[in-house]
Amino acid sequence: MSILCGLISPHPPIVVPEVGGEESRQVIDTASALAKASLGIKQLDPEVLIFVTPHGTVFQDAVAVSAVSALRGGLERFGARHTQFEYANDTELAEEIIRTAVKKGIPAVALDHELAKEYGASLQLDHGITVPLYFLNKAGVACPIVPVSMGFLPFEELYQFGTGIREAVERLGRRAVFVASGDLSHRLTKDAPAGFHPRGQEYDLLLGDLLRKQDIEGILKMDPGLIECAGECGIRSFIIMLGAFDGYRLKIDVLSYEGPFGVGYLVAQVTPEEFSPDRQLAEKLFHERRSVVKHLRAGESEPVALARRALEEYIKSGSIISPPEKLNGVQKQRAGVFVSLKKHGQLRGCIGTIEPTQDSVAQEIIQNALSAGTRDPRFHAVTLRELDDLTYSVDVLHPAEAISGLEELDPKRYGVIVKSGRKSGLLLPNLEGIDSAEEQVEIARNKAGIRPGEPIELERFEVVRYY
Repeated sequence: MSILCGLISPHPPIVVPEVGGEESRQVIDTASALAKASLGIKQLDPEVLIFVTPHGTVFQDAVAVSAVSALRGGLERFGARHTQFEYANDTELAEEIIRTAVKKGIPAVALDHELAKEYGASLQLDHGITVPLYFLNKAGVACPIVPVSMGFLPFEELYQFGTGIREAVERLGRRAVFVASGDLSHRLTKDAPAGFHPRGQEYDLLLGDLLRKQDIEGILKMDPGLIECAGECGIRSFIIMLGAFDGYRLKIDVLSYEGPFGVGYLVAQVTPEEFSPDRQLAEKLFHERRSVVKHLRAGESEPVALARRALEEYIKSGSIISPPEKLNGVQKQRAGVFVSLKKHGQLRGCIGTIEPTQDSVAQEIIQNALSAGTRDPRFHAVTLRELDDLTYSVDVLHPAEAISGLEELDPKRYGVIVKSGRKSGLLLPNLEGIDSAEEQVEIARNKAGIRPGEPIELERFEVVRYY
């Protein structure tokens, strides 16, 4: 095993004395744990440190690996002007990680000067790296590093990306240490930076318990709703690191946990022990995922089957299908329609019409399925390789009606349209994680680009949702 150990590290800048001053004492447990872990890593004499951070250049649909040779960063924006770092990047390993990921079908990109310029991204080391690096540097760990920015890919793909990191490390014969940077819930208290949520503490307790039990599968299958409510920034980093140890029995020592500022800081050391093929999860996860999609498609409704057939035919051949000759039920009516695509439980596209623009709901479904798959500006167009992983839902809208205030909304029953002049934003009903009318209206307002304080008009509507 060429990855000698892993470190789960929080990254509060205040833990660094040059930043926090006297306030650093409030996170003394975190500082002590990071110092202890760093001394242990020094004794292992690694040749490279692999960092995964949630605060680098993060893409929705890919993992980014730094490909510049000289790496610099510090904590000056947190008040520590003289805390600067300069490290060499192990670019050979970075390139091998990307090559291995792409072979596995996991989207990975090289973050070089050209790509950074294209996206207006920084190549500086972010605090997700420089905070743990501070303690490693103090311990005398001096070797090249490879910075990786986690992506918003499905957990199974992030885990598989981690297996590719290990393969790349082993192929090049490096002695590596893996640092997974991330904080737990940001919503532990009423004065927390992301506000309070009662499930924040639940998330932190559960994740800590799963780590102590070495229950990797349990971490991968944590409730997405709980993760969303927690407002965390670390689980994707952790999953990539755990993927790098796929198949190994792990010794996971939680060295500290505290949350004095409403954010959970957990430090844990991960040591691989013996390997067993029976412990490998990567293939099992992909098999389970395919089984879920197969089960859903076996029971899909006619509107959903039509949406899926429309997008698949367009992606495969560029052809736009015609509606069935005999339209049944709702498909022969006229109404606004939204088509939503998900990939492994995460939104992959959603486009729709508030009012009918076609002669029938069936035609509306076809047009909006193509738009959801190829024209949603939040995502790149669906690829041929993704078609087998997509699940669909179709919302047929009832006519909207004007309302006078939030008291007439119920986010589980009604969608909302927020208008101000020519600007308009819509949010469908019964969406995961949307529990209040206030939140529903705020999201729709933001989608429309309506600023706080601008006068708004509200409309509500019901839908029939097909799966």
